[in-house]
Amino acid sequence: MKPRVVFGTQRAIEQVLATCGWQSNTAFVERLNLSLRQRVAAIGRRSATSCKGEDGLGQQLALFQVYHNFVLPHASLRQPYAEPVPTYGMGSAKVWRPCTPAMAARLTEHVWSLREVLMFRVPPGPQPQMV
Repeated sequence: MKPRVVFGTQRAIEQVLATCGWQSNTAFVERLNLSLRQRVAAIGRRSATSCKGEDGLGQQLALFQVYHNFVLPHASLRQPYAEPVPTYGMGSAKVWRPCTPAMAARLTEHVWSLREVLMFRVPPGPQPQMV
């Protein structure tokens, strides 16, 4: 593997990864590629899908990004509870708090449900000015 930096500098990337005890490798990209193929039908197979053009693919990718960052807890981001949380007869006590990338970035304080994502009302973007 020969790394190629597209955004930023090699040194900046190495510093960020070093804070987590990681180094640059293709595993991060391959893991994302697999997640995309599994969850976005237009990418996962070469058959007819519900999207026939660029707009449909863009919509599927946007939904995947929201799902990946707000709904899907990532095991590597989980956080230990100060004390185990009892489940009252529904299994052993919880010792880990699930965490999503959006929670890690402090964009939200909870794991969203898919229903919550789909019901979220996105504020309108800037409107073109009439001249």
